[in-house]
Amino acid sequence: MLIRILYRVRQFWRTISLKTDLHAIGLAEALLTEPQLELFLNLQPSEQIHALSMYCKLLEQGENQADLLVAAVLHDVGKLRYPMNPIERAIVVLVKALAPGVAQRWGSLPPDGWGGLPGWRKAFILSGQHAEWGAQMARQVGVSPLTESLIRKHHDPASQAAEFAPDSLQRKLWLVDNES
Repeated sequence: MLIRILYRVRQFWRTISLKTDLHAIGLAEALLTEPQLELFLNLQPSEQIHALSMYCKLLEQGENQADLLVAAVLHDVGKLRYPMNPIERAIVVLVKALAPGVAQRWGSLPPDGWGGLPGWRKAFILSGQHAEWGAQMARQVGVSPLTESLIRKHHDPASQAAEFAPDSLQRKLWLVDNES
């Protein structure tokens, strides 16, 4: 667990200090349709960097399956519903690492929505719900049903299970998401 926390600390500093790679943006432009690209470009720069890093890692691994590559670039678009600042993101990551049950409870969307919730809860809800929201948003900009499913399940615990087919697209997306 300490290694994972140190990884997240490094990721936090990288997030607040890096600029989006223009070459990688060009690769995304060649992959995405105009509406998909517009959605992607609305992400915070740190989210763009993360998505493009995943995309480039998949390309380096020889992946060329279009649905997987589009899912890598668009997997976090659900975070557009509530852009988190780096401190909120760090708090969510720490609580998930130290008290996963608490993070899951705080990340559950109340039946009456999230309108009246305090901001700190919104960050946890975003973390818990962004995959579903992202799949819905991606569908609205014309992704394939497979890409939509990959986005929806990119945090699904089954994606990390040992029995999950090692060559499945879902597992490949999950692996690069957790490495980036």
